[in-house]
Amino acid sequence: MNKIKTTEPKVLWKLRCKLGEGTLWVKEHNSIYFVDIKKKKFFSLNIKNNKKKIYKVNKEIGFLAHVQGDVFILGLQGELRIQNIKTKKIIKKIVIEKNIKLNRINDGKTDPNGNLWFGTMDNLERKIEKGSLYKLDKNLLLTKVDTNYRITNGPAFIDQYNFYHTDSSKKKIYKIKINKDNKIINKKIFKKLLPEDGSPDGMTLDKYKNLWVAHFNGACVSVFNKNAKLIYKINLPAQNITNCAFGGQNNNELFITSATKGMNKAGLQKYRYSGFLFSVKTNSRGILQKKFILSNEKKRSLL
Repeated sequence: MNKIKTTEPKVLWKLRCKLGEGTLWVKEHNSIYFVDIKKKKFFSLNIKNNKKKIYKVNKEIGFLAHVQGDVFILGLQGELRIQNIKTKKIIKKIVIEKNIKLNRINDGKTDPNGNLWFGTMDNLERKIEKGSLYKLDKNLLLTKVDTNYRITNGPAFIDQYNFYHTDSSKKKIYKIKINKDNKIINKKIFKKLLPEDGSPDGMTLDKYKNLWVAHFNGACVSVFNKNAKLIYKINLPAQNITNCAFGGQNNNELFITSATKGMNKAGLQKYRYSGFLFSVKTNSRGILQKKFILSNEKKRSLL
């Protein structure tokens, strides 16, 4: 692989997101989607015509996954919701962790087979390990795959059995291997960040299987190769970098969200662009995230 090169970060949208997250590139819409968890909103920006849309929901939202057309899965506090975001019609609700009232869904991604993976966490961000990692398959069957997380982030899929997943509070990125029954057969620490580096947050892979990691309270995106060696760094004019996803016409543009959460006045003066949406052009290409794939039977009954 050639040495990574990127352009200077460009501000795409001057939003003051309290907790921007959930970057998702939808190729057929020419749009980057992302959320503001705490403001209960999600956004889309069409990079061809610069058309911006803001959508409101009634619960905190961690991520979106694309199903088809205007139908998405929304990862909300206490539920997954399959919804047409244009008509606002709710197609199905799947309740998550109804016995853990203070938990919410955080980050989520689809794997190479179109299954949805997402994590939960304590919404008050106490140092308690009540978060779990789940998988939702094409028949809408839910499996709890891993437990004892404080703040879940990711996952990023190497292939259908191997992926990275993060506990931001512990500053640890794990490399996990599962079998065909969704049982973990190997889990090890891939990388632990130092206190001065902030916390690992959302992440994505490029086609060379390098891991691009957003740093909350670290003002950057780091790129690690498969041996966990830091091979590149993008410095950003925002303190809390929360998520990133490849997209754009050639899948070589990295879209990056940020947050103002927890920042004081001095921090906001120093990092004036906090809460904004950024992009950088790269000489790398991302792995395009799959749509969530429903079985034909479920599709017929729901859509």
